Amino acid sequence: MPVNMKKLIVIVPMPGTFLLDIAGPVDVFTAVDGILNETGTAPGEGYEVILASPLSTKKIITKSQAELSCNVKVDEISRPIDTLIIAGFPMKMLETNPRFINWLHDVYPKVRRIGSVCVGTYALAEAGILEGKEATTHWQYSQDFQNRYPGIKVDSNPFYTRDGNVYTSAGVSSGIDLSMAMVEEDYGRDIALKAARKLVLYLKRTGYQSQFSSLLQVHTLENSIAGKLHPWMIRHLQEDLHVEHLAEHCNMSLRNFNRVFLKETGMTPAKFVEKLRVEIARKYLEDSDLSMEQIAEKCGLGGLVSMRRTFMRHMMVSPSDYRRTFRTSLQAV
Repeated sequence: MPVNMKKLIVIVPMPGTFLLDIAGPVDVFTAVDGILNETGTAPGEGYEVILASPLSTKKIITKSQAELSCNVKVDEISRPIDTLIIAGFPMKMLETNPRFINWLHDVYPKVRRIGSVCVGTYALAEAGILEGKEATTHWQYSQDFQNRYPGIKVDSNPFYTRDGNVYTSAGVSSGIDLSMAMVEEDYGRDIALKAARKLVLYLKRTGYQSQFSSLLQVHTLENSIAGKLHPWMIRHLQEDLHVEHLAEHCNMSLRNFNRVFLKETGMTPAKFVEKLRVEIARKYLEDSDLSMEQIAEKCGLGGLVSMRRTFMRHMMVSPSDYRRTFRTSLQAV
């Protein structure tokens, strides 16, 4: 009989987290364990997956109000952990659960690798695990995360990152991308591909998180110059929106306009206009039958070459590929 050498995968489901944050990684590792058993590829190896509660109770209530019953509480684990994954993290726990953060800090040196799904990065950061490392998180929280933890190199584009034995993934479903990457590292491409086929997943999802993010959080700029200019700029995207014209429209000197705009938005007026043009182009690509040439003209993005270059710089994907992926399903491509 082969010796049991299964890797212990501990997934910590946080209260109020999307069920997919938790279920995605659980199902990937469980499916791979079944494939290894069926094929006899790695006798005695595979994964044992358990849920470990960060609370004083084993019951965890998810965002959908589904109740999970964890196998153990984190401080009850006495066996060596191969892979530890933090699935989500409610912001209130930053102040209310130092016991879990302390446990995470202490257990990190004892695990082979550690990872996070979505805003689980906050837990890793609070435990000091990400200091000086590269990380990603859900695009909606990336700026707050960077502001809160300036010693961490935040990249909001990839679905997941690896820096040494620390792994972070972006929003919700990207926990699946992260888990598939871990499987491929452990047992090779063929086993990972079998799991992807079994679960009807991409082995490696193409694209970047930026395809799903909003380039401009206009609601946060409501009382700023940019917020007040926003409706007017949308109506005049085809026109010359050089900074001189924007300053003139606001009855401000060029120097003062540039200074205030940068202070309020964190970007130059030119960068804001470019992002706005790409945002509106995305809407046309998703919801209209306009040709690429018409969209480029309407959004003030110049010709096709110029539009493609600008779109690629912000979205990491071409306009045509973006349309194929995000086109409203009721409209034929």
